Amino acid sequence: MTGLFNLQGRRVFVAGHKGMVGQAIVRRLAREDVDILVVDRAELDLRQREPVRDWLSDHRPDVVIVAAAKVGGIHANSTYPVDFLAENLELQSSLISGAFETEVAKLLFLGSSCIYPREAPQPIREEALLTGPLEPTNEPYAIAKIAGIRLCQAYRQQHGADFISAMPTNLYGPGDNFHPDNSHVAAALLRRFHEAKRDGVGRVTVWGTGRPRREFLHVDDMADACVHLLTHYSDHGHVNVGCGEDISIADFARLIQSTVGHDGELAFDATKPDGMFRKQLDVTRLTGIGWQPRIGLPEGLQGYYQWFRENIDRVRER
Repeated sequence: MTGLFNLQGRRVFVAGHKGMVGQAIVRRLAREDVDILVVDRAELDLRQREPVRDWLSDHRPDVVIVAAAKVGGIHANSTYPVDFLAENLELQSSLISGAFETEVAKLLFLGSSCIYPREAPQPIREEALLTGPLEPTNEPYAIAKIAGIRLCQAYRQQHGADFISAMPTNLYGPGDNFHPDNSHVAAALLRRFHEAKRDGVGRVTVWGTGRPRREFLHVDDMADACVHLLTHYSDHGHVNVGCGEDISIADFARLIQSTVGHDGELAFDATKPDGMFRKQLDVTRLTGIGWQPRIGLPEGLQGYYQWFRENIDRVRER
């Protein structure tokens, strides 16, 4: 079901405003006639249910966007499974329940494409959720995100709350985390090629075989899709957010290598995990309500690298 929700004059709380996705959503909302609410971690621990509810009660947002999450790549997920499961369960439960208790008009919960079974038919439709085993390398994070989807659906079913969920594909863009071990593939590769070019290193190693295929969406497109969903979508089912096209990790690495201007050798470390072999989202539900991405991959990577160079002294590494 689609239905127009008017954002004009609303108070919108972006939880997780300092992360890559949260920053992009704040940038996008700045073009709307809304009051944007944010709060720093030092002031409010989003994992604590009662303080979160009290903060929401005091500030009375009309809309809550749950962009806060503990995120990371394959290495981080494999190394810190307790953190990825427990912390995400705590913060999303606090925000979703708090939003209901303080009568928030609309909530958007953001998940991840890793919620889908490892062997899901490609491209992956929303209906594939819970139809098979998950990819083991990010299972704790996926389970937490599935719980968030189900909690939003439960509040809609039991109480009629206008809570919706969106599942973005792999994202990249300004504000990314470039930690050498804990970042996602786009940030890890960009940093690796940049440092190789800077240091005159001719050979760059990419984790895995390079054969798996992934879909990549610019975070500013993701933010635009969020605003579109808030204003045009109200239903039980979650919505995939992507561009509808994928690329092999090997070709993606070469594209980043070209963007950076590194002309050395590319090697692949097959001892490192590949993760899911293919993960492309079916975005029919999203395009059916009138949204399309605008930023192509080559163009997006050029801006991504420019932002990285301009902010290299303060890129996030935690």
